[in-house]
Amino acid sequence: MRSRLRIEWHRNLRIACLTLGLLAVLGAETFAQLNTLTPQHVAKIRMVTSAEISLDGTRVAYVLVVPRVPLKEDDGPAWAELHVVTADGASRPYVTGQVNVSAVAWRPEGKEISFLAKRGKDEHAALWVIPLQGGESRKISNHKADLTAYSWSPDGKQVAFLATEPVAKEKKELKDKGFSQQIYEEDWQPVRVWIAAIDAKDEPRKLDLPGSATDVKWSPDGTSLAVTLAPTPLVDDTMMNKKVHIVDVASGRVARALDTPGKLGQIAWSTDSKQLALISAADRNDPQEGRLWIASALDGKLKDVSGNIEGHVTSVAWRAPDRIALLVDGGCSTHRATARFRDQAWQIRLIEDNGPMTGLSFAREGEAAAWIAQTDRHPGEVYLIAQGVEKPRRLTDSNPWLAEIRFAKQEVVKHKARDGLELEGILVRPLDEKPDTRYPLILTVHGGPESHVPNGWVTSYSNPGQLAAARGFAVFYPNYRGSTGRGVAFSKLGQGDAAGKEFDDLVDAVDHLVATGLVDKSKVGITGGSYGGYASAWGATYYSDRFAASVMFVGLSDLVSKSGTTDIPQEMYLVHHLKQPWDNWDYFRERSPITHVQKAHTPLLILHGKDDPRVHPSQSMELYRQVKVLGKTPVRLVFYPGEGHGNRRACSRLDYNIRMLQWMSHYLQGPGGSPPPHEVDYGLPKPAAEAGGN
Repeated sequence: MRSRLRIEWHRNLRIACLTLGLLAVLGAETFAQLNTLTPQHVAKIRMVTSAEISLDGTRVAYVLVVPRVPLKEDDGPAWAELHVVTADGASRPYVTGQVNVSAVAWRPEGKEISFLAKRGKDEHAALWVIPLQGGESRKISNHKADLTAYSWSPDGKQVAFLATEPVAKEKKELKDKGFSQQIYEEDWQPVRVWIAAIDAKDEPRKLDLPGSATDVKWSPDGTSLAVTLAPTPLVDDTMMNKKVHIVDVASGRVARALDTPGKLGQIAWSTDSKQLALISAADRNDPQEGRLWIASALDGKLKDVSGNIEGHVTSVAWRAPDRIALLVDGGCSTHRATARFRDQAWQIRLIEDNGPMTGLSFAREGEAAAWIAQTDRHPGEVYLIAQGVEKPRRLTDSNPWLAEIRFAKQEVVKHKARDGLELEGILVRPLDEKPDTRYPLILTVHGGPESHVPNGWVTSYSNPGQLAAARGFAVFYPNYRGSTGRGVAFSKLGQGDAAGKEFDDLVDAVDHLVATGLVDKSKVGITGGSYGGYASAWGATYYSDRFAASVMFVGLSDLVSKSGTTDIPQEMYLVHHLKQPWDNWDYFRERSPITHVQKAHTPLLILHGKDDPRVHPSQSMELYRQVKVLGKTPVRLVFYPGEGHGNRRACSRLDYNIRMLQWMSHYLQGPGGSPPPHEVDYGLPKPAAEAGGN
């Protein structure tokens, strides 16, 4: 009798676990009824990615990213629409539908909005303008190659733009006849700077500048251009070797070059055209641009004026020749700040913490400003602080249905590493958490490592966040050593020590959460993409005893072969390893998850874009093959054809999201053992013909 009861108890337990696993992953309707996020919800989330305030501060033009609907629309990346919102929150669509708008700006007279887009039968992205009062947009460039950036002259009568030279007719004819060979890293086309007069029949004037252009800014006095040039358009050069050149508009010649020290971000002219503000790295080995530098336009002298701020400057806007407005990432939040020139020196003052913010934009008249902000309840939206008003106001609501969703508690958690270093991260607690109960944990590791997770919207196709919390998981995003947001010194702590103390920080974070009583130590999963994928591979091999499941996305497994197949070898050397493989082969082998594959007993799901240039797909195949041959633990490899270093298409994103949740639920909440079925239910309405409709 006792034996029969035990068998019945185990049978019921298995049924309960299977039911929980199915509900956690496939029960979209069930979770929708509970007003919690589902993968189908995540697939339709819209967000603002760009916001530009009008010259008078009364309106904000913004780009709204609108995902395609799987099975209802042709698969592909999200659309990008142009909208305008007034200071009282009334939003109006301008260019919508199946469009991809970028580089939105206000024409200097303030009556038209300009943008880049490829529309209708266009073969290339062109420059368009649309009247503020509405009506049809019109194309004002006919260049036979994609425009990538542009800048208006102060009077609005000319525009400087970036584009490659059109492909020669002879070369195009040869390619059409089958001569499609590629000379690796040699047959590139430089991006040139062109100046065009608006409403004139003259051909644009090409400037003969050294290298390949990545950005252009016209000075307020109309005499100069600030042009960012890299030696080549190859990714490594545009990441590590860009320099700002001041170009005389009349002659088209370089007047002077600024010797910026490393990675380079935003550049901005002072209102009197005598200075430039640059967001740049502190030195050649700084992992991330984030220091404020001021350059003289007259002699090119540079000075780092950031002082002792322990954060990263992300956005700048000049208000006067002696005053600059800033956004500064600090810890898990963002500060508005000002830099003022007083007593012969620049001084930075943090004003207030407004949560995660990006893209500061100031009106030309007065003190009105706009930016994009997020919270733990919504992704990026337009915010405005009007003239004479102290507090910013949210202007857009791109996902009104989120108001009906129940969200789990989200908080910043501080803890210490084993060597005493103070660390922090973002914790999403399980929804409907019960006291004295331990929960499974999904440790979600950001990439880079030169990035960080702020205390804002933390849910996406590859980040479980609130989606997993609704299914009974705790989710933690550790900002381990090497992350940004805490100054240059902190961001350098992981250099030359890949998978060393930085990944020890991950298990120290888990131990802290276990010690608080929240997490079940035996039910911890790890996931992440790129460098976070590297961490997931390390967790499944070297630290396999600590993790019960791993989902690795576009991750590293073999640092030796990675160094020979990536498109960023200079960055890997200068800001990551500080050594080449031939300097220390043992280091590169020892810090490779593939070296520790015999320790692996963590069920491992590997996902990778088949056309990834950053982390070659062979990185995933190597680890998959060795784990499978060893046969000690379940492993599955999923390739996404046409995807690169991260998924862009709607169907690839939804598939990834469901598979990640399925794997974690199966091994942390469900029966475990053999992998779940490789075919998944996407939980979407079938097309009419398939469903028996007319």
